[in-house]
Amino acid sequence: MIYEYFSNLTGSEVLASIISAFLPLFLFILPFALIAVLLERKVSAHMQDRLGPMRVGYHGILQTIADILKLIQKEDIIADQNDKPLFNIAPVLVFAGSYAVFAAIPFSSSYLGSNIDLGLFFIVGISGLVVAGILMAGWASNNKYTLLGAMRSAAQLISYEIPTIMIVVTVLMVTGTLNLKEITELQSGYFWNWLIFGGNIAGIAKYLLIPFMFVGFVIIYISTLAEVNRTPFDIPEAESELVSGYHTEYSGMKFAMFFLAEYANMFAVSAIVVLLFFGGYHSPFGYLGNTLGLSWLVPIEQLFWFTFKGIGFVLVQMWLRWTLPRLRVDQLMAVCWKYLIPIAFVNLLIVGLITLL
Repeated sequence: MIYEYFSNLTGSEVLASIISAFLPLFLFILPFALIAVLLERKVSAHMQDRLGPMRVGYHGILQTIADILKLIQKEDIIADQNDKPLFNIAPVLVFAGSYAVFAAIPFSSSYLGSNIDLGLFFIVGISGLVVAGILMAGWASNNKYTLLGAMRSAAQLISYEIPTIMIVVTVLMVTGTLNLKEITELQSGYFWNWLIFGGNIAGIAKYLLIPFMFVGFVIIYISTLAEVNRTPFDIPEAESELVSGYHTEYSGMKFAMFFLAEYANMFAVSAIVVLLFFGGYHSPFGYLGNTLGLSWLVPIEQLFWFTFKGIGFVLVQMWLRWTLPRLRVDQLMAVCWKYLIPIAFVNLLIVGLITLL
C-alpha cells in the first residue's frame, strides 16, 4: 500500500511528503523536549525553594543542550545476556508509537499531518505500540527489575485505556465524529463553545452537559497521566524500588529515545485533552487576524493557542509530579477499576441520554 502511494507521486512530491513527515520531529518535538526538561528542573527547583541548574548559559538555559550532547557521546552498552535484537528495537518502537500519534493531531486549520476520519481511533490504537516496546525492553534486558517495571507498565497502560476510551466514546456521542479537526471546528467561536462548557449544542442540553463533560475531562486527564507514567502513577519507573524500571539497562542514544518518547507523550496526551475539551487550536477570544483582515495571521494564532494550551497542561503534569506521592500498585489499580471505570461508565450513560433526549 505504501509502495502504491509513493509510485503515484512525482519525485518532488515524494520529497515534500518525507519533509512534512519529519517537520513535527525537528520543529516541535525535539525543541519541546529540550524546553520541557529545563522547565521540569526549574519548576521542581522553585517548588522546593531552590534555583535548579544555573551554570551553563544564563540561569542554566543551556544545561539541557549540554546534557543531550553528553548523552549522544556516551557508549552504547549491551550486556552479553541481553536479547540483542529485541533490546535494540524496543526504544525505536516506543519512540515510533509516540511520534506516530502526532500524525493525526491538528496543530492549526492549515497544518495537519493526516486529516483522517478515525483520527481519534488511530491515536488510541497506535499508542499501543508503546506498550509493546516497553514489554520488549523489559524482557530483552534480562534483568528482574526491568521485567517487573515492564509488567507494571503494561498492566497500568491497559487498565487506564479503558476509562480513556469511555470518555472518547462520550465525546463521540456529543460531536458525532472521530475526526479531530471536525471535533475542533465544532468548538469554534469563543471559549463558551468549548466542549468543557457543553460545546455548540443549542438549548438546555448544553447546560445539562457541562457537569458531565467536566467529569469526563477530569477522568481522561487522570488516565492520560497514568498512560505516560507520570507521578503519582510512575510505578513502572519507581527509582526507590526498581532503579529506573524498564530502561535501567539502556544508555546513550537508546536511553535518549526513551526520554524523548516520554516528553513527546506528555505533550501528545495534553494535546488530546485540549482537542477534546478546550477548543483545540481555536482562540478563546476570537482572532486578531480576522479583525485586521489578515487571513494569513489566523493559522499562526491557532498554532500559538494550541501550543499554549498544551504546554499549560504539561506544566500541570509537572506540578502534580512534585506535589503528590507515588501510589502503591494496589492503590493504582484501585483508582482505575473501583473509581474511574464505574464513574466513566455512568457518565457515558448520562451523556448518552442527554444527547438522545
